[in-house]
Amino acid sequence: MSMLLGTTITISSNHWMMAWTGLEINTLAIIPLISKSHHPRAIEAATKYFLAQAAASTLLLFSSMTNAWFTGQWDITQLTHPKSCLLLTTAVSIKLGLTPFHFWFPEVLQGSSMTTSLLLATLMKFPPTTLLVLTSQSLNPTLLTTMAIASAALGGWMGLNQTQIRKVLAFSSISHLGWMTAIMHYNPKLTLLTFYLYCLMTSAIFLALNTTKITNLATMMTAWTKIPPLTATLMLTLLSLAGLPPLTGFLPKWLIIQELTKQEMTPVATAIALLSLLGLFFYLRLAYCATITLPPNSSNHMKQWQTNKPVHIPTTTLISLSISLLPLSPMIFTTT
Repeated sequence: MSMLLGTTITISSNHWMMAWTGLEINTLAIIPLISKSHHPRAIEAATKYFLAQAAASTLLLFSSMTNAWFTGQWDITQLTHPKSCLLLTTAVSIKLGLTPFHFWFPEVLQGSSMTTSLLLATLMKFPPTTLLVLTSQSLNPTLLTTMAIASAALGGWMGLNQTQIRKVLAFSSISHLGWMTAIMHYNPKLTLLTFYLYCLMTSAIFLALNTTKITNLATMMTAWTKIPPLTATLMLTLLSLAGLPPLTGFLPKWLIIQELTKQEMTPVATAIALLSLLGLFFYLRLAYCATITLPPNSSNHMKQWQTNKPVHIPTTTLISLSISLLPLSPMIFTTT
């Protein structure tokens, strides 16, 4: 309830102090969920999350106070002072985990449970993304583009050598944030569309992993014996998150590249399209491990007999949407 309250306060506020209050409520609400298991790894993750979010909230408050000092405006959409814009970009980048402020995000996700990781990767990113969208016309487009290319590069490069699924999805999140940031200044509605589709696909993957109890590549190789249909559709969802046509994940990348080309930013579009190939490699590796019947190497994890564990309706619904929404793209074109 506190997380929903904090998110609602931030996305519906016009005053910087109210937006900051909502972000603080969100931070204080998620920390008990991260540290719920009382494991040292979870406590470490909660501490890292608190320090990163506290620093970001301080910078955000300092940015709004600086803007109010010079312009007399506390309205979110009236952020006009250059130093305030720079401070706000830094603060929101820390909250989202954009490069070069990504250091905390993979570690926190790895130390959290699957359900908490899902909240961190989707719901907790909504308020900072909303603040970026509201102030997008005031922010420096060159800085945003640089951070976008760096995030796409680092998200793809660092995900290559990971064996823990949560860390792979963390670097996937950083890479997708790079795509959203690249188009932020030119088409904020497209940024929100990309964020919604990313949340849809990521939620489907996290719920499927939580159902099959997959945590790393070794357990993914032997998970096909538990719920074979779910594992097969998990492969398609991973490929959708990679952005392969004709799956849903291809739609936002297609629209972003098209919009960047319209804005005469073809080199940027080419760069992030090529950098997404790095991410495609580890998505393909995950999809391959999810569907092979025998691991290529000897596995320490025993194969389990097929279970009768039910797959919940939200999981199947999200997986279906994250695979098959591309035919609805003409309708999305007319709304955006």
